[in-house]
Amino acid sequence: MPAAPIRCLGLALGLLLGCLPALASTDQTAPQGMPVSTVTAKVDGLSLSDIAWLRRDGFGLDSATLARYRELGRTRFLDEQLAGGDDTLPPQVAAQIRALPVVDTPLPQLWADFRDRELQFRKTPAGPAKDAAKKALGQYRRELYQQAAQAELLHAVYGGDQLKEQLVWFWLNHFSVYADKGPVRVFAADYEENVIRPHALGKFRDLVMATLKSPAMLVYLDNVHNIKGKTNENYARELMELHTLGVGSGYTQADVQQLMRVLTGAGLLPPKLAMRGGRFGRGRPGIVRDGLFAFIPARHDFGDKVFLGQTIKGSGYAEIEQAVDLIVHQPACAHFISQQLAEYFIADKPSPALVDAMARTFQRSDGDIAAVLRTMFLSKEAAAVGGHKFKDPMRFLVSAMRLTYDGQPIPNAVPLVNWLRQMGEPLYGRITPDGWPLDSASWTGSGQMSKRFDFARVIGSGRNRLFADDGGNAPRALPSGPPDIRDSALYRDAIAPVLSDATRDALAKAKSPMEWNTFLLSSPDFNYR
Repeated sequence: MPAAPIRCLGLALGLLLGCLPALASTDQTAPQGMPVSTVTAKVDGLSLSDIAWLRRDGFGLDSATLARYRELGRTRFLDEQLAGGDDTLPPQVAAQIRALPVVDTPLPQLWADFRDRELQFRKTPAGPAKDAAKKALGQYRRELYQQAAQAELLHAVYGGDQLKEQLVWFWLNHFSVYADKGPVRVFAADYEENVIRPHALGKFRDLVMATLKSPAMLVYLDNVHNIKGKTNENYARELMELHTLGVGSGYTQADVQQLMRVLTGAGLLPPKLAMRGGRFGRGRPGIVRDGLFAFIPARHDFGDKVFLGQTIKGSGYAEIEQAVDLIVHQPACAHFISQQLAEYFIADKPSPALVDAMARTFQRSDGDIAAVLRTMFLSKEAAAVGGHKFKDPMRFLVSAMRLTYDGQPIPNAVPLVNWLRQMGEPLYGRITPDGWPLDSASWTGSGQMSKRFDFARVIGSGRNRLFADDGGNAPRALPSGPPDIRDSALYRDAIAPVLSDATRDALAKAKSPMEWNTFLLSSPDFNYR
């Protein structure tokens, strides 16, 4: 490696790794190296408290966010976001997402095509033709995943409602699915776009029901195999343990078994039947269909169940709705979801008072997610300066893109998918159903820091494949040089005021704009929020 990159790497890693122990402390009230007396100072109408609040509210700051915040003020800005109506994207980015086959193709057709390709591969005789078919199928499967991940990353980087975009990713991780299991990759884009996104700010019960009926979840946690006489308890267990109540909330193994019985018969239509539209099940009592979801009475255990202390009479699909109602109205559910949200947005160890206040709102509002978030974001903790929540790779990557390119569309999002995978947090890539860990300690190892430096340098250089064409070939709309972060109003107003002395010293040693960008994006001040 040439001497200049080695020096650059040493400075950046030394800055970040050297500050980890100090920044892990939670008793600071201002950024390291900044006098506490400056915490209330304002820069062009923004206090440090405003900046801290905005860094929790969204994946990362850009000029449009700052302008809207200044126009509305904190409470109106928050309420506008909680209304959930601003899914706007730059026209180029919106068109880019719509052009992806996993988004543009009807889900039944996409699934039927997937099944046909797999069947054709299995029927191909051994030999060169089989090898070629295997290679083609592998490429097809990779493209399905890549497209689904690109769609979510483009939404995250360019979405107009950054609070909602963070929440979409939070719920994708909370109700985690694994793309490499069976046909889950076929359903991943639909899972984000039509299951999670429409319910991200609504009633928690509706979100649970939407995930329960989603093809991605039914396949991933095996409820497609949960039928009378041949039961599978995987989804019933995770629905309570990971999605709603949490470990130690008081439910028993008997409750898991009873919920498993409630969920028998909840599965998917075969793709060929799904493509026939509304004709399937017409005139057959008890069948419930919603897209690819189908409740088949012949596969259901109609015996009475005793679940969470309540008797559920055997009645078919209505049992599922009754069971979910019982779950989401448990005080343990209100507390568990509030705790998870506070840990993600505020701190690894949020104050019990904050979590309790959020849980009360959850119960009072019948699980209104927007109301719970409003309680959280109007708390003093949400605006506290000097928070020490370390960004997971998703937050790091998206915030780096939003700061560096500040709304400029990229024609090629494939590098984003690859970078996130190399940092150890691929979208739809967690094998176990618990989702990626979101605590600081899980992402502060030296290997992670080295990767972040690498991608800080790639993003900050402007010389990357983000501006290549769809095939990754000739560059188009390539920036003339490294992005000019240092002289931007966004940096001056929202980044520079919170930089520590150590980061300022490192930036002063930068020998080029690319080095300067690299040092900033790999600094502790940028990696913590």
